[in-house]
Amino acid sequence: MAFSIKQIKAILSSHNMPVDDLDAAAEDICARHSADLDSIKEERDTFKKDAETLADVQKELDALKANTGDDFKAKWEKEKQDFADYKAEVEKEKALEAKRAVLREIAKDAGLSEAGIAKAVKYHDFDKMELDEKGAAKEKAAILKGLREEWSEYIQTTETKGADTATPPANNSGKKTMTKDEIFAIKDPVERQMAIAENHELFRF
Repeated sequence: MAFSIKQIKAILSSHNMPVDDLDAAAEDICARHSADLDSIKEERDTFKKDAETLADVQKELDALKANTGDDFKAKWEKEKQDFADYKAEVEKEKALEAKRAVLREIAKDAGLSEAGIAKAVKYHDFDKMELDEKGAAKEKAAILKGLREEWSEYIQTTETKGADTATPPANNSGKKTMTKDEIFAIKDPVERQMAIAENHELFRF
């Protein structure tokens, strides 16, 4: 509350202030009091402005914290899902490779050549193939039968064809070297296997 000069003079007169000095003293006190009040008001306004600014800053910090939390949670969930998908894919590939290995062994038992085994593994429907707890095929007999029927042209044989008495065998010392295309053109699988054996240098074994 601000005091007027009149109020200050009355206060000073009640304390026996000399009349000659009363006006000057009252004016001086009033000026000092007004200056103090102005300084207090200025500080008050500054504090009020700082408080309003602080409130705005706090709101921004709260909003940033909330957004950062949501972003982090979303990224974390995505990382978890990506890892779960990767793990599932790895397990799926491991299971598929185990089935491929089992099928290769069954194809060998079926008497398929390496080329036949490769084709059988490439085109086999592994979704229908099940393995037991020991890792063996549950329907091995059926798979074996199916491989022999589907890839019969790749079945290797150790049978030896007898010589045709009407056409005696030619002298091996003067045999004609065949090309791969000529060998693969032979329709009889036994004759084809014999030609491959006789011209093994073409197949590097």
